[in-house]
Amino acid sequence: MANPPSTSKIFTRSSYPEYRRILAILRTETVGGALLLGATVIALVWANSPAADGYFALRDLKLGYEPWHLELSLGHWASDGLLAVFFFLAGLELKREFVAGELRKPSKAAVPVAAAFGGVLVPALIYVLFNLGSAQETLKGWAIPTATDIAFALAVLAVINTHLPAALRTFLLTLAVVDDLIAIGIIAFFYSTGLQPLLLLAALVPLGLFTLLVQKRVRSWYLLLPLALATWALVHASGIHATVAGVLLGFAVPVFASGRKGEPAEGLAEHFEHRLRPFSAGFAVPVFAFFSAGVVLGGVDGMAAALSDPVALGVMAALVAGKAAGVFGTTFLVTRTTRASLDSSIAWIDLFGLALLAGIGFTVSLLIGELSFGAGSAHNDHAKVAILAGSLTSAVLAAVVLRARNRRYRQVAAEEERDDDGDGVPDVFARG
Repeated sequence: MANPPSTSKIFTRSSYPEYRRILAILRTETVGGALLLGATVIALVWANSPAADGYFALRDLKLGYEPWHLELSLGHWASDGLLAVFFFLAGLELKREFVAGELRKPSKAAVPVAAAFGGVLVPALIYVLFNLGSAQETLKGWAIPTATDIAFALAVLAVINTHLPAALRTFLLTLAVVDDLIAIGIIAFFYSTGLQPLLLLAALVPLGLFTLLVQKRVRSWYLLLPLALATWALVHASGIHATVAGVLLGFAVPVFASGRKGEPAEGLAEHFEHRLRPFSAGFAVPVFAFFSAGVVLGGVDGMAAALSDPVALGVMAALVAGKAAGVFGTTFLVTRTTRASLDSSIAWIDLFGLALLAGIGFTVSLLIGELSFGAGSAHNDHAKVAILAGSLTSAVLAAVVLRARNRRYRQVAAEEERDDDGDGVPDVFARG
């Protein structure tokens, strides 16, 4: 008699140390998401108040040294400079996931990686469909609705007080990490202009020295920071968006400790992450949001005009419907074609709620909007309105779905905290 086809479980819990690490990251990002929300509200209120001229004058105030191509407005310093810190951390997290995290295991990486790609391709296609009959210029914004903002998503989870199981939290973070990697590639290949190859080659010198020092476990900021700034400045001047420099620097940092006598237990990547993540989540990203989210809404008539633009319609439809369809649909197809099954603690409705949550696009979406149409342009302003409206709609729909499952999530959370044998590790992790 033939044996039944073997099946594998997906969305199972990670190891307990990985679970604790992810919880620490999510706590920081949740606080950052609250600050992000606050900065966005302040920007919108100020930009639509009688004192709006002061907001735009501050955003457009130029500082820097022109001969080095660094005379930028405060808004550009936030998007090109402060966001480089955000992308440096993205680079660190990406490398850690591929070297020591969930993405190092093909069986566990397959689903979130596929879901991330589905969550990029389907929204992009929906946006293009909405803009096929419009001016060619509007197609430049195809990548705006492809990004998921993990900080905003976590802020929504905190507001609705849901207790997502560990497997879903891991999936959400891994999805966001892969999503960031795709966004980095999109920015580097599709939104770089006026490429200067010599300057790009010159950037390899400080990047190489930075890599050499961190591989030797050098932590001295007075050595590493000048090299990082030189790499950033040369990449910026080369025509490649400067945030890409942050990712390259993050990739250079080793994940594991060297194991030498006296070496701290944490690797250098973890060292930098502990010190820079609060700065990124608590300052860099909220300041970027403050300078990028300010858009004149113009009352009912202004909102109607903005939402009649195919750019805005495409962005909204892609964020709300495209992200959900891409993430959920791809996850469903992968599990069905690989004979995999969900872990007993997870139901398909949970995945649908998480797919809706992925439609919250903000930080990277705003950045790509500016790169697509230029800061202050009509299409960019309309895209901002659509990003805000689409993200809010996705958040409300996700909250309805996930909140309805919160009783079940509480039961799973209690199980994940239970430690009957008192060894300091919850029993469900000990059994895994």
